[in-house]
Amino acid sequence: MRGRRRRRKVPSEMPGIVGLITRRPREWAEPRLRRMVSSLCHESFYSSGCWISAPQGVYVGWIARQGSFSDGMPVREKAGGAVIVFSGEDFSEQDTVKALGGAWRVSESSPASYLMGLYRQSSSFPEELNGKFHGIVADCERGTATIFNDRFGMHRLHYYQSADAFFFAAESKALLAVCPELRKIDLQGLGEFVSCGSVLEGRTLFSNVSVLPPASAWSFRNGLLASKRIYFHPGQWEDQVPLAPEAYYQELRAVFVRNLPRYFKGPEPIGMSLTGGLDTRMILACRKPDPGTLPCYTFGSMFRENQDVRVARRVADACGQSFQILTAGQEFLSDFPRYAERAVYLTDGYIGVTHAPDLYLNERARAIAPVRMSGVYGGEILRAVRAFKPIEPASGLFTPDFLAHVHGAAETFNQIANPNPVSFTAFQQAPWCLYGVQALEQTQVTMRSPFLDNDFVRTAFRAPRFDSRAGDVSLRLVADGDRSLSRIPTDRGLMGNRGVVMSAASRALREFSFKTEYAYDMGMPQWLARLDHAFLPFHFERLFLGRHKPFHFRVWYRDALANSVRDMLLDSRSLSRPYIDRKGLESIVEGHLRGDRNYTNEIHKVMTLELVHRLFIDHHAEDEGTPITNKCHAETESGLSQLR
Repeated sequence: MRGRRRRRKVPSEMPGIVGLITRRPREWAEPRLRRMVSSLCHESFYSSGCWISAPQGVYVGWIARQGSFSDGMPVREKAGGAVIVFSGEDFSEQDTVKALGGAWRVSESSPASYLMGLYRQSSSFPEELNGKFHGIVADCERGTATIFNDRFGMHRLHYYQSADAFFFAAESKALLAVCPELRKIDLQGLGEFVSCGSVLEGRTLFSNVSVLPPASAWSFRNGLLASKRIYFHPGQWEDQVPLAPEAYYQELRAVFVRNLPRYFKGPEPIGMSLTGGLDTRMILACRKPDPGTLPCYTFGSMFRENQDVRVARRVADACGQSFQILTAGQEFLSDFPRYAERAVYLTDGYIGVTHAPDLYLNERARAIAPVRMSGVYGGEILRAVRAFKPIEPASGLFTPDFLAHVHGAAETFNQIANPNPVSFTAFQQAPWCLYGVQALEQTQVTMRSPFLDNDFVRTAFRAPRFDSRAGDVSLRLVADGDRSLSRIPTDRGLMGNRGVVMSAASRALREFSFKTEYAYDMGMPQWLARLDHAFLPFHFERLFLGRHKPFHFRVWYRDALANSVRDMLLDSRSLSRPYIDRKGLESIVEGHLRGDRNYTNEIHKVMTLELVHRLFIDHHAEDEGTPITNKCHAETESGLSQLR
């Protein structure tokens, strides 16, 4: 057994682990492992490595960021009995971590070395872990190898079982790199993506590629899958006894305040991705960072200072923190094709080209701090915010045969959507719908949020039955944490001290501007698009765009990105896809570019699907990679040549 690690000096987040478990000889397995690692080295600043136990048939590689929690892999037991390769972060109880950190300091180079102590002292590992993670533990004494992931399934592990081996990888593209038979679109998954914006129930866009179920611990012996254990079931939290309203609030606040410091641990600088809403403000109010210790930034609009920017600046100033605005403007638009292609490639198509600005802005956020603290999941967990449901595509865009898969996706969603709002958010919306954005952002920064903490989510399940959204909890957390922050109205007009009438008027005005902006952007109805086109020289959208949202794809596609849309979607390859109605797509593109129709969502979907085909399906197996990533692939292969 041996492992060698290659380091790079510039930081970024880790994609995860890859590997295979097989009874085939090392000469067959090791080249495939190297290629899988290579396929995930998207940036020149990633570090990577491999660990092999040929007698057990275990071949595992990792891609991590130097200085991150996952750096320094593998974690080896001093006696040589077990090895852990881990990706992600753990926020377990600090007393446990400190105790095991001393008793089980098996690797001076890895902050994750205490995980070996948890493994040896627990019969239920990895149930004790708290975070987004996946990994593998190979135990030579027991003759087992176990792959595992977090209870929410947020740090995905994809797998494929062939006649020769069980392959696993943080990203599907690593499997496609060594198994060309997987380069086929799964029509059920594609229909779900078109309808719901994400693939459901552990499926992917690729035939025979699946996602490891949440809370899995699958064990292998002698190169073969021996057992599939699920170490946690949502029902364990759903069956808790509800609390009375005041008792619930006090318990939730105690858990949040107690656990919040864990998410600010570590030697790396942290920046706060601050918004004008409640969730990031809850973090600041309860954390109370020292002045000048937590740089803040907000994503702004190219048209004007939006409400997020205006409110966030006041909040940062009240906390004594620096503040910056990051904007996707002309520089981004001029390079949109590259960012769109790269966003789809990095996430295996799980998110669309609409998130290309997120990649651009997170590159810039990394220069502020390599760790990004966010309020994501807060509104979803506490206030039942739903961002995920089936949507009927525009008529005439897809063929009737494919529409059967789209309509089937809506039926599937309605059957499986958990009626418990916390369960729906934590175990369906987060890992299915929100995963792709996280996966993209984590290629540039370490994403952290305290709202998917095990203790916090478990407590949220105890909300009073008659008020499962806990309406005033967020407001109280801010006010009890820092009264000065409760005096600053949110971007939607909540809180503040302007009196009942003024507060109600402010909320109504901001709600009107929010809905009006949506109606003048991606949500513009067709009748309004025709009317707006008639008055196009007056550019009425300038009155509304940029007041709340930072990105403006309806007008971007119509104007600045028109050539990119036309060149891709009216290309012969795009028009010949078997699920596309050629005339319908031509009509949609021409109508939107002309300006008298709004097909923003349809353009998002079709451009994304076309890039999935070009990046993952149309390429031959020997052509793994894209022009964007070829340089990185070559550099990685050079570094991994040491293992030959």
